[in-house]
Amino acid sequence: MMQLAGWRLHVRDSGPHDASAVVLIHGFGASLQTWDAWADGLSRKHRVIRFDLPGSGLSLPDPAADYTDARSIELLLALMDHLGLPRASIAGHSIGGRIAWTFAATHPDRVDRLVLVAPDGFASPGFEYGKAPEVPSVLGLMRYVLPKPLLRMNLKPAYANPAFLDDALLDRYYDLILAPGARQAMLDRMRQTVLVDPRPLLAAIRVPTLLVWGERDAMIPFANSNDYLKTLPDARLVSFPAAGHVPQEEAAADSLAAVEAFLDR
Repeated sequence: MMQLAGWRLHVRDSGPHDASAVVLIHGFGASLQTWDAWADGLSRKHRVIRFDLPGSGLSLPDPAADYTDARSIELLLALMDHLGLPRASIAGHSIGGRIAWTFAATHPDRVDRLVLVAPDGFASPGFEYGKAPEVPSVLGLMRYVLPKPLLRMNLKPAYANPAFLDDALLDRYYDLILAPGARQAMLDRMRQTVLVDPRPLLAAIRVPTLLVWGERDAMIPFANSNDYLKTLPDARLVSFPAAGHVPQEEAAADSLAAVEAFLDR
């Protein structure tokens, strides 16, 4: 647990500290444990930093209840400065991907390479550029009651193989979401998400970028990868036919091999 300015963060720092650094940013409702397989592999040759976003995992909610992208960028800068990292490769999944590419566009001097795993950013049903989404009021009830079957139903679309969401994985999600303030933080993050047209920022990114995507992604369509490939100046795609929204888990070994090759080339 790390005290960083006003944040209380859960951070894991593995691998040789004199090696090139990789920072891993998880997605909505997840935790740093989504990167377990990648962290184990990458830490053989890289310094690997992963952390729970405020109000997720074991990190306490943001003291200002601010879950905007601008606040996340501020946090990432503060974390890198605290750890003495002038530059790092940044990998992000889903909303973590949106934070990662926004950081690369706005702070190019701090980024070596960029890995985007099913990144968020382009508008989809329920989201419009420049407008906060409508969050159904019924979701507010999860602050008071959250049956496991309901949680399983909400997690199920993330995985192409239903068997992957076993009882142990469901228990981990359930236990972490019961942390003090976590459910309110999730609601606040949803309400504060205001997408901007990503194309101007993506076009400004000059570092090599690897897109990692499950072809059976039911949450952020695999077809969105074409939008990124058309807009990013230096990007390539690796995809996994049998994986859904979390290829770092469902296709852990193959996606790790692709990322290692990309970082080491």
